Amino acid sequence: MPFVRSQGADIYWKYEGKAENTPLVLLNSIGTDMDLWDAALPALRRRFSLLRVDTRGHGASDAPAGDYKLAMLARDVRATMDAAEIGTAVVAGVSLGGMIGMQLALDAPERLSGLALVCTSATMDRAAWTARVEKVGEEGMAGIVDLAMSRFLSPEFMQDRPELAASVRRGLLGMEAGGYSGCAAAIRDMDLANRLHSISVPTLVVSGERDTSTPFTGHGEHLVERIEGASHITLDAAHLAPLEAPDALASAIIDIFA
Repeated sequence: MPFVRSQGADIYWKYEGKAENTPLVLLNSIGTDMDLWDAALPALRRRFSLLRVDTRGHGASDAPAGDYKLAMLARDVRATMDAAEIGTAVVAGVSLGGMIGMQLALDAPERLSGLALVCTSATMDRAAWTARVEKVGEEGMAGIVDLAMSRFLSPEFMQDRPELAASVRRGLLGMEAGGYSGCAAAIRDMDLANRLHSISVPTLVVSGERDTSTPFTGHGEHLVERIEGASHITLDAAHLAPLEAPDALASAIIDIFA
């Protein structure tokens, strides 16, 4: 299995597809891993070469103790790009993955040819994420699993696809609590909102009609307003759009960046 050593942690990644295609980096939300993108892969693989990364603290990547920073998580992505010998790429990230993508666009704009920000934000409630870090520290993943599931997926999707909902829940309960809280601290402490005007790569903002965590109002709207030239689409989905609307999401990414 391919790992790259980055800032004291082994980061798991997969790179696939035709070498001549535009590279596309796929980043997961907090509480999921690279499998979040599985349903969108067949369509995306036809048009891109795909680098998937398990964010530090998630999936097969290491979960060191302590708080993480967005800049650290962005450097992890750069390390995987280096290991895969990718100079520049489109980066598509869901939730935390989108925050990492924005950080990467600010820290190393020369590495990005495009940015897809999926159900994400530059302005989250610091008090709420402070409370979440504390709750996970006290109770483990069981302490926040119901809250996370209520934000991740719509009731309609959970009713129609109970097997997928059960898999997401099992993944949450099975992950390292320290990895989750480390990334939750990165969300709590992020400092992106006043820097968005400096993002200069072509950007697509994707909102979910049923996303109660990062809806367009109060979240996506700020990205569209502050990132020059950003385009926007809305999908029939809750927070985890690659699960609820994989075909529509893949089509949007292909239309803009392929």
